[in-house]
Amino acid sequence: MEGPEDFQQPSKRKGHLTKVLVLTTLVSTFGSSFQYGYNVAVVNSPAVYMQQFYNQSYFDRYGSYMDSSFQTALWSLTVSMYPLGGFFGSLLVAPLVNKLGRKGTLLLNNIFSIVPAILMGTSKASRSFEIIILARIIIGICAGLCSNVVPMYLGELSPKNLRGAIGVMPQLFITIGILIAQVFGLRSILASERGWPLLLGLTGVPAIVELILLPFCPESPRYMLIQKGNELGAKAVLRRLRGRDDVDDEIEEMRLEYESEKEEGHVSVMHLFSFRSLRWQLLSIIVLNMGQQLSGVNAIYYYADTIYRSAGVKENDIQYVTVGTGAVNVFMTIAAVSIVEAVGRRILLLVGFAICCISCAVLTMSLNLQDKVDWMPYLCITCIIIYVIGHAIGPSPIPYVITTEMFRQSSRPAAFMVAGSVHWLSNFTVGLVFPIS
Repeated sequence: MEGPEDFQQPSKRKGHLTKVLVLTTLVSTFGSSFQYGYNVAVVNSPAVYMQQFYNQSYFDRYGSYMDSSFQTALWSLTVSMYPLGGFFGSLLVAPLVNKLGRKGTLLLNNIFSIVPAILMGTSKASRSFEIIILARIIIGICAGLCSNVVPMYLGELSPKNLRGAIGVMPQLFITIGILIAQVFGLRSILASERGWPLLLGLTGVPAIVELILLPFCPESPRYMLIQKGNELGAKAVLRRLRGRDDVDDEIEEMRLEYESEKEEGHVSVMHLFSFRSLRWQLLSIIVLNMGQQLSGVNAIYYYADTIYRSAGVKENDIQYVTVGTGAVNVFMTIAAVSIVEAVGRRILLLVGFAICCISCAVLTMSLNLQDKVDWMPYLCITCIIIYVIGHAIGPSPIPYVITTEMFRQSSRPAAFMVAGSVHWLSNFTVGLVFPIS
């Protein structure tokens, strides 16, 4: 098996952005990654109206309202079912991408978006909050698949000199999805008693767009050559992606990788844990994904209004502060796209986590002092924004890029399955425990 010393050397000829590569990147990230971000933040703003709907539905059935502790537990369950579904989706990554390919898996995954979009959009008319909880699990499966398959797909399509920048694009569209959910979640738009079902149901729109456009995009040439043995097809795809006829250098590189992995076949998760040469790579992606999620970044988007309310922000200002936080997240992720190749993965991770640690320490102090000092709410907002900046430049996007780069074709699906499982289990823990703690 491969170790760090086995990483392939860059091809002599640098690749460039072609129309096919740009189109494929935009279609896959908008159709899939965007939904991940949208569904992280979409339940935050309409939470009050949705909980009222839960309470009224319960009263219509049983003649009494829920007590507050049961309602809190039911709401935390609603929020946390999304990352739990993400965990189940991560378990499907390896078998689906090996059988259907990267593009085929993304096309199939749209089922796990369109169906729950219909369920959530009609939940109020059907007077059933259980439908929302079920739909959150299904849309979580969609997110669990796309959060792993899209980085793998784009990493295998991209030339080496652009792999870092394109590898950050899924995270950029996740942040855009979060921001759009926050904008649509303004009370003057869809965060209202009548508008919240439409707000939840809009997640199906990107899936429909991807279902229409993705068939025109290429399959991964590495998958076609190494796993399907289709060299002519792989060459044709590479010519489309690179915008030139001379792709023999990349084909030869893939062929050498294929020869070295021929006897290994598909590496399962159990095999992945048994290889000593992959121990540090595997440990690295586990620690990175745990750190990414257990640092609590998604708690900010699941429960942003509650956090800012606790920090003393005025009720009418909370929704705008939340949108501002999402805008900062998008801006800093764009910055990460532009500097990742120049600065390097390790520096961005270390700097990002350091900023997060410092801002969390100051935030804890300011929350304890907010009743004694008038300007503490402003310091709380500043700390949260600085935390988002730190997370956006490193801890959020880099783990996906590193997982693609650390593992070769035979072990990559299993590696993404492990990384995704850790990611979503940690996410589930934060979503479930945060409102109760």
